[in-house]
Amino acid sequence: MADNMWDTHLVVAALKADRADVESYTRVLTETLGDALPEGMVEVERKRGLFGRGGQATSVVVRTPDRHLELRAAKHGGVEAEIRQVVRGVVISRRQVGVDEWLAVFAEVLNGIAAQDAAAREALTRLFGS
Repeated sequence: MADNMWDTHLVVAALKADRADVESYTRVLTETLGDALPEGMVEVERKRGLFGRGGQATSVVVRTPDRHLELRAAKHGGVEAEIRQVVRGVVISRRQVGVDEWLAVFAEVLNGIAAQDAAAREALTRLFGS
């Protein structure tokens, strides 16, 4: 099997299209990619609405054994991205990155998941093509 099942640039473009806020990325990560990602891999933080109801997403974190990829709402609109390096469950470094770089790293994560899991590979193939 090829090391890179989907061209990273194509995956980044597909994930980036028409997404300017954390809520949009949250929908993609939890709904569109929900079948491909292992349960518990994506964590969403929401700003609570009236009477404690689930509100708008303010942060979404994709957790892998060695990295945590976070997108969060910026204070003045838009999206901020951060990649954390993790060793044995402890964050050893944090790096602010652009959304494009975050998406490229996430595309690598997707390729890694697809290489190891047939169901994830099928779901991603439906989404991104062969």
